[in-house]
Amino acid sequence: MSVLKVGVAQHACSGDLAANFEASLAAIRKAAAQGAKLVVLQELHRGLYFCQRESVTEFDNAETIPGPSTDALGALARELGVVIVASLFEKRAAGLYHNTAVVLETDGTIAGVYRKMHIPDDPGFYEKFYFAPGDLGFTPIDTSVGRLGVLVCWDQWFPEAARLMAMAGAELLIYPTAIGWDPADDTSEQTRQRDAWVTVQRAHAVANGVPVISVNRVGHESDPEGGAGIQFWGNSFVAGPQGELLLELDLEASTDVVDIDMQRSEHVRRIWPFLRDRRIDAYADITKLYRD
Repeated sequence: MSVLKVGVAQHACSGDLAANFEASLAAIRKAAAQGAKLVVLQELHRGLYFCQRESVTEFDNAETIPGPSTDALGALARELGVVIVASLFEKRAAGLYHNTAVVLETDGTIAGVYRKMHIPDDPGFYEKFYFAPGDLGFTPIDTSVGRLGVLVCWDQWFPEAARLMAMAGAELLIYPTAIGWDPADDTSEQTRQRDAWVTVQRAHAVANGVPVISVNRVGHESDPEGGAGIQFWGNSFVAGPQGELLLELDLEASTDVVDIDMQRSEHVRRIWPFLRDRRIDAYADITKLYRD
């Protein structure tokens, strides 16, 4: 298809897993009613962002893939004739868990999964306690709406991940996300953080000549340990292959739809042939952690 209508859905989450999941399903229905053929949900949309603390009880909320959520999402994808990108806390085996994005095809089947490769471990974002790093590499997922380069949140800061997806033929880069401010940060610091987040992903679009879809959650989520919690800043957006903003949401819960010209990447890559001019003969040191 030359034009792909994409739906993005950002919403707040509570401790009620069923209610959160219903909000996601309702958002998918709303986007499909507006003509979306691809709908992208935020990171870990079934519940609160539980990684603010380290607690073994949180593993009780993980699920297998396939499992209850993929069954429900697959049924909805089949009913509406849409491709869905969802984000789940995957239980792969006893003691082995991943932060996993799953893509449901229009016939309800699982087109593919991506396990988050870069795992943060920072105050309020203790993901290394919960998630093993992904082991599937940077491999796009083929679907009826195109080849999707699905990545997750912290991955969005790494140009290597975006480049490898593009080199493997990804036609879109997609980032389900959960990122927010420390409420103690002043307004100028909050602005710098949000702008950096948008800028780095728009740069991935430019450097690789492909559109980028980034979907973040909204709302304040309290810290179970008594800290300030996290104010998720929303601002989900879609950028074209020159980094141009096609859609940008604000701080509120919202579902919206935007058209992406899938032929534009071909034109942009012809006038800005970055892949042609890469000096792969000089890049060996990129595989080192640091050049001393």
